[in-house]
Amino acid sequence: MSVPPLRLTVETGEKTTWLRLAGVLDHDTSEEFGARATACLDAGPGPAELRLDCAKLRLCDSMGLAALLMIHRRTSARGITLVLDDPPASMERMLRITGTRHLFAPRAEETGGPDELGGTTD
Repeated sequence: MSVPPLRLTVETGEKTTWLRLAGVLDHDTSEEFGARATACLDAGPGPAELRLDCAKLRLCDSMGLAALLMIHRRTSARGITLVLDDPPASMERMLRITGTRHLFAPRAEETGGPDELGGTTD
């Protein structure tokens, strides 16, 4: 069974650009992803927010994570908010294990607050 290649779709709004990822973000596709994400940042005046829709992403390996971290560095340098929307469970696990989840976390008001592990905050 063949693994689907990475498909990237861009949608732009007034202040937000959405980059929708479908398929696999790995060694073979991370360069293409990085180039497309960078092009989104370089377009026009540039967005205030870049949202990566990962709902249809099937796999993200260490090279995919490296590409995400590179995009994070570029967005941070420009004052652009970077958000991962709907990452698959395996990607969430990798981000938490590597201690990088907070770099891509939605704002607290979007998630309902700081209680992300299900414990109490008192």
